[in-house]
Amino acid sequence: MSGIPRRDFVRGAMFAAAGAVAGREGLAQTAAPAEATVTPTKAGTVPKKPLGKTGVMVSALGVGGFHLGSAKDQNEVNEIVARSIDAGVNFFDNAWEYHEGDSEHRLGIALQGKRDGVVLMTKVCTHGRGKDVAMRMLEDSLRRLKTDHLDIWQIHEVVYYNDPDLIFAPGGAAEALAEAKKQGKVRFVGFTGHKDPAIHLRMLRHGFPFDTVQMPLNCFDGSFHSFEKQVLPEAQKLGVAVLGMKSLGGSGEMVTSGAITPAEGLRYAMSLPVATTISGMDSLNVLEQNLAIARDFKPMSDDEMDALRERVHGVAADGRYEKFKTTKFYDGDLGREQHGFPPAKELPL
Repeated sequence: MSGIPRRDFVRGAMFAAAGAVAGREGLAQTAAPAEATVTPTKAGTVPKKPLGKTGVMVSALGVGGFHLGSAKDQNEVNEIVARSIDAGVNFFDNAWEYHEGDSEHRLGIALQGKRDGVVLMTKVCTHGRGKDVAMRMLEDSLRRLKTDHLDIWQIHEVVYYNDPDLIFAPGGAAEALAEAKKQGKVRFVGFTGHKDPAIHLRMLRHGFPFDTVQMPLNCFDGSFHSFEKQVLPEAQKLGVAVLGMKSLGGSGEMVTSGAITPAEGLRYAMSLPVATTISGMDSLNVLEQNLAIARDFKPMSDDEMDALRERVHGVAADGRYEKFKTTKFYDGDLGREQHGFPPAKELPL
């Protein structure tokens, strides 16, 4: 994909599109079949998909930012980023709080000389705090990532039931999204979370013109507190680009348990009507494994997806391999602190 220079930003009032999402009726309960929206690229590279209604094309596989902070060193991060781009990957995820800022710092170094050819996303981590905190975090992220703009800025970890109220309160983080977009410091805005589809739906019901929404989507999800069945159809209806995550369970539990193979998990997630599937890759071995699956990707058929869902239903229906939905162990310490919960190290096993 060609670069996304700042001069081409679409400016204007952030709320201009709000009317398109206001006043709608009940929420859809089942996901539409995967659409044939994969755009082939040159042989041996990762294909592209539309980023919702934005007109931007993004790679079907995205690089997760948290795991870049877990890689051995900066040299390995540089190599992960370079090999990803060479294979056609152009979507890079991150968040202000990942590894206390080191994930952003590492990615910023690795993207030097490559920034214009990628879609760069990071997330603001106010966890209920207001616009002023969010805007300071934005400046931190821009500095660490060594860029003057973001392609996507999302509110991170909307996982507590009062989060939507805090985000949309006067002076809340939603106002920061609008202001940053108006200033041209970000091109698109969204939110992310992994806990409960009901929280995502409350966010979407506010009528705010989100461009993107990130959620866990995998072959287990359809059997337990399903984002695929409840949130994905609503996002499609609104034209909001869906970013998938946790395709293998967050820490690979679905694979290490023997329930599925990496190829089954990634192919299923990438076959859904999503813009990209973000995968954590903290080593060159994991990167090459995922690239082998994503190169020349062809979506699963509806029958294949149905068969895989049915096969794992027995171990998927109680949520045992989606602990990000049922426990706080996947919730960041900063978010727990802001909501009055102890950090992970103080929680009982």
